Amino acid sequence: MSNRTALITGASAGIGATFARHLAAEGYSLLLVARRADRLDALAAELSDEYGIRCDTFAADLTDPAAPAAIVDHAAAQGITIDVLINNAGLSGKTKFAETSWETLAGEIQLMVTAVTELAHRVVPGMKERGWGRIVNLSSLAAFSPPGASLLYTGIKSYVLNVSQSLDMELKPHGIHVTALCPGFTHSEFHDVMGTRGSASRLPGILWQDPQDVVREGWDAVSKGRPVCVPGTVNKIVSNSMRPVPFRLQYFLGKTFNPFRNG
Repeated sequence: MSNRTALITGASAGIGATFARHLAAEGYSLLLVARRADRLDALAAELSDEYGIRCDTFAADLTDPAAPAAIVDHAAAQGITIDVLINNAGLSGKTKFAETSWETLAGEIQLMVTAVTELAHRVVPGMKERGWGRIVNLSSLAAFSPPGASLLYTGIKSYVLNVSQSLDMELKPHGIHVTALCPGFTHSEFHDVMGTRGSASRLPGILWQDPQDVVREGWDAVSKGRPVCVPGTVNKIVSNSMRPVPFRLQYFLGKTFNPFRNG
């Protein structure tokens, strides 16, 4: 696969860094994107040394509307063709909607809705021309769950789930597979960054997965052309059980049992 390159956002830690290691082991060249240039460069050096692959980095904040175009322009300037897109970068708000600045809310939407969509839109033409492509969009088990009070997260991840399936329907005839990867609770820095580690740590251990398992199932799904991947047996049971729940009950459950709230 040395002639194919994967663009991974949010690649400095967690699921993104795990995807980088997984694809490097399969021989893919990489373009790693995240805000923290020092961590990207350290990971790139590690993977280049271990697997002998080309590994480029580009520091960017995807809450900036100019970032997706800048990433794709940088790739073109370096002669990099994007064959695989892993839209992994994400966050979750932790304060009440009415008490959060619009700048913060707009950044959340830009990061996980607009940037995800724009990056796909910018790389798909090249994939179609070459007749091959793989796109993994990080959704969440939350896309199947009741909405949580004060959160945009469940609505955003539902969008990612739905649009990924729509894109897969359109693009599969052109050799492009699109998968919404919907993990549940995953051991990573996510809850530390969001300040919700305290509440998340009280959840039963059976609900948690290692990022290596999430990535392995997600990559297997997109390779085989499955548009939705819910990794882990427990998560599959949860997602299947949530779909028939009436909206009124979803609202009550989401308001009462919100694992992302701070405190």
